[in-house]
Amino acid sequence: MTPVEEVAFGFIGLGNMGAPMAANLARAGRRLLVHDAAGTRERAPPGAAVAADNREVARGADTVILSLPDGDAVRRVAEEMIGAPGARVRCVLDTSTVGIAAARELHARLAEAGIGYLDAPVSGGVSGARKGTVAVMFSGSDAAFARYTPVLEGMAANVVHVGRAPGLGQAMKLLNNFLSAVAMTATSEAIALGERHGLEMATMIEVLNASSGRNSATADKFPNRILPGTYDTGFTSRLLEKDLRLYIEALEAEGGERVLAPSIHALWRRLEDAEPNADITRVYPFVREGRFRGRGSS
Repeated sequence: MTPVEEVAFGFIGLGNMGAPMAANLARAGRRLLVHDAAGTRERAPPGAAVAADNREVARGADTVILSLPDGDAVRRVAEEMIGAPGARVRCVLDTSTVGIAAARELHARLAEAGIGYLDAPVSGGVSGARKGTVAVMFSGSDAAFARYTPVLEGMAANVVHVGRAPGLGQAMKLLNNFLSAVAMTATSEAIALGERHGLEMATMIEVLNASSGRNSATADKFPNRILPGTYDTGFTSRLLEKDLRLYIEALEAEGGERVLAPSIHALWRRLEDAEPNADITRVYPFVREGRFRGRGSS
């Protein structure tokens, strides 16, 4: 096992996305010190050093990469690193989806402790995390982008510099996930209509993908997850509902128009209420069976 003092990068959060991303970094030759609150040793990539807690990561690495479920989790970890005796961490590279306001808050809080915060959420799903094909939406200085791009390319196919101000990576991620949710919702409604009229799902997918209705749901989720009946993207209704809520909060903060967002969010919240932590592809039977009708709206 790699000695802690030789570890170049910390990695906190070895869940559905974090574990394969950390594994890809390790395969790319990056030395890692890792921790996950739900259990580290069984999730750690081969060759990585295992930390007893987040404070040990902060003491053993100059740069710490985070892959955590929400802003509250990132805040807790940030405070633990700030309070770690003998901490050497000087930069936090956050791949989590925390929202624009939280990213700005974390940037300011960590700056008080002399720690940089880089907003770099990822998109591409669990399959993309495993294959190393996720996209990184990086927000930070030109110098930071140049420094960390070679690192991020160990786990991502596309690393895009979306801006310099904290929160711009989050803005990009939220609007991306909103559009993905719209595609899943609209495609579920359309496919359900077609099936009621006697069209085969496979036929509809083939036509849609050769036509103007093609989108991320018709290109991937329906043919690869719903048609085979596996429902296994690895991304849950709980996380997507959170992202949609953050998207609406961002619209409200900037005085933006909310045209589709409230109804889309309401549907996904009802799915989460009915089937907690369901795979996002479960929205199709939920819509097809009309189970979305009920109380609750944004």
